[in-house]
Amino acid sequence: MQKLISSSITLSFLIVFLLFSSCKDAPKQEVDQTEALNQWFDVKYEELLQMSPLGLTDQGRKDQYDKIDDFSKEAEVKKLAWYSESIDELKEKFNYKKLNASDQTSYDLWVYQYEMLKESMAYDDLDYVFDQMRGLHTGLPGYLINFHKVDSLADMNAYISRIQETGRAMNQLVERAKEQANLGILPPKFAFETVIIQTKKLVEGTPLLKDMHGKIEALKAADKITSEEADVLKEESEKSLKNYFKPAYEDLLAWLESKIDSAEATPTGVSRHPNGSNFYKHQLKVFTTTSLTADEIHEKGLKEVARIKEEMLAIKEKVGFEGDLNAFFTFVNTDKQFFFPNTDEGRQGYLAESIKYLDNIAKKLPDYFGILPKAKLEVKRVEAFREQDGAPQHYAAGTPDGSRAGRYYVHLSDMNAMPKSTLEGVAYHEGNPGHHMQISIAQELKSVPKFRTQAGFSVYSEGWALYTEALAKEMGGYQNPYYDFGRLVNEIWRAIRLVVDTGLHAKGWTEADAIKYFMENSSISQGAIKAEVQRYMVMPGQATSYKIGMLKIQELRKKAEAALGDQFDIKGFHDTVLGGGALPLDLLERRVTTWINAQKGS
Repeated sequence: MQKLISSSITLSFLIVFLLFSSCKDAPKQEVDQTEALNQWFDVKYEELLQMSPLGLTDQGRKDQYDKIDDFSKEAEVKKLAWYSESIDELKEKFNYKKLNASDQTSYDLWVYQYEMLKESMAYDDLDYVFDQMRGLHTGLPGYLINFHKVDSLADMNAYISRIQETGRAMNQLVERAKEQANLGILPPKFAFETVIIQTKKLVEGTPLLKDMHGKIEALKAADKITSEEADVLKEESEKSLKNYFKPAYEDLLAWLESKIDSAEATPTGVSRHPNGSNFYKHQLKVFTTTSLTADEIHEKGLKEVARIKEEMLAIKEKVGFEGDLNAFFTFVNTDKQFFFPNTDEGRQGYLAESIKYLDNIAKKLPDYFGILPKAKLEVKRVEAFREQDGAPQHYAAGTPDGSRAGRYYVHLSDMNAMPKSTLEGVAYHEGNPGHHMQISIAQELKSVPKFRTQAGFSVYSEGWALYTEALAKEMGGYQNPYYDFGRLVNEIWRAIRLVVDTGLHAKGWTEADAIKYFMENSSISQGAIKAEVQRYMVMPGQATSYKIGMLKIQELRKKAEAALGDQFDIKGFHDTVLGGGALPLDLLERRVTTWINAQKGS
């Protein structure tokens, strides 16, 4: 009997021990899976980064500091093959169904990026190599001036080597442009005209030489090099520009001038090119991360334009303006009170006022966000060699470690195209709580694999930035009713983009058609409108991302508010949207839905 009791006790103890062990091991198994997956992603992302010396520099790293990316088609094919192998390995190593929600998002995102790259390769010849918006002819010099930090003799030697590499890179790009031209694919004539002007400003390498000399002098002043070493570096800088950079830019200029007469002076959108209609459908998929058709996007745009006009009329009545909305457009677009002087003093005034609004909104961020960025924000004028009258402001991300601040760049060559009324909203869009906040928070995340901290989706980032223009009103911004009208000018601008972009590329609109619609529905200056329309013509689909992204984030917020009622927490919602890095809209919706369900449970 005693033996039986003893055996029963032993058996019971064994069962309890096994159950305890099982409970203890279960979460450990999940943690191990997460850790293994994230380690795999980090290894693969590092392999991917090593294919892009410029990408390494973006992140403040100095490995491959003397190199520039390979821009050949062969390099793209090699990268796609590498990505394909990584997908096979991912599926072999990890069981998707056993991953937690966050890990499944990482898995899905890696696969999504591969699939988009693969699809894009099919339309490689339809994406212009050189245009007035994105061409690396200005991109590479601007990159070296702004991002190649020189702290030592080795860094300066790497800069000189990169100038030599720039010659090779530009030759590769010119060769690709020639291949496009042989297929009958050329950007519009206005793009040629602008690129020729930009190239002529750069062909002697003067902006780069000035920057190189400045960085050499800074090294000498810091006693990091001798005067003799400085003289040698200056001589080598001049040689590299003369022997590598200048010949490549002369070749580019010669090709541009030989082809400009073949370019269309009054083109329609990319549908004029072979396979152009399918290319545009693909571009909409890339830039909205949805399956929305051009017709659906066009209709959304028309509805949004009508809605925003009603809000504009309310402000017109509020300020007591007599006349219709178009007359009010003319008033705010021409009256001198709404513009800084077209002088250096006026330009400095624009920068100073932008900084003032950003400083004021920064004080209110803790009331609306739990996660705040650590990175600093700078407001700068665009360098003269790439500055364009009326061109849109833009943001350049800082480094993940904060060693280089995020920068809000402003085109100030023509102050008549930079009204005061829209200044406040644009500052929020590009700075805080817009691009700077979103991108900086993503780069500073520790809860996701590194590749997610650097992921970029236009519909997410531009949608967020446009959402924050409206959010800033909730936060106490736009006390001046004309500046609140400027907020609506900015928003209707993005709604018009839905109409105009699809009109140009899917409905046969000409540049003149697009400009006419823009002028009838906004108070934006004619110069800015022309620059905008020409932007859409060389970047099909990109302009649709802003409003589509904003509408989705607003939809998700309404969904959360309705589901949670008094439990809704604006900080929690914003942290959920920003706390996973940039995501395609379906993955963002999945993340927000998971948060809503968790809040309900708590």
